[in-house]
Amino acid sequence: MVDTISKEQRSATMAKVHSKNTKPEILVRSLLFRRGYRFRICQPCLPGKPDIVLKKYKSVIFVHGCFWHGHDNCKNARIPKSNVEFWTNKIKRNKERFAEVKRQLELEGWKVIVIWECELTKGKIEKTIQDLVSQIQARN
Repeated sequence: MVDTISKEQRSATMAKVHSKNTKPEILVRSLLFRRGYRFRICQPCLPGKPDIVLKKYKSVIFVHGCFWHGHDNCKNARIPKSNVEFWTNKIKRNKERFAEVKRQLELEGWKVIVIWECELTKGKIEKTIQDLVSQIQARN
């Protein structure tokens, strides 16, 4: 399938995609804060610049977009029908990069927690946050 918009329009659309302070990240931070957790965001001194750092619990949280990080068996992670090779390689490289970041953080003693964007839908969010809190508390 051929892209239905011009390269310039596609470029403008993709430029609007943010890597920090996304809606899912803000939602997770808000829910954690309401439960009394205090944290830092986007710590550049740590491998992979985790989205949320809970130093007290030696835990880091990554809020992953299903498309960009290739969430397995997720309807939001479909490869576009145009430029398939590019997108396949890009998402494969994102997965490889994260696996290395996760390994580095775990070697440094950090607990790495991943929350997927699709887990933050209305029907799943409470369970996701309960699971997240359990994972954080399991460290202590």
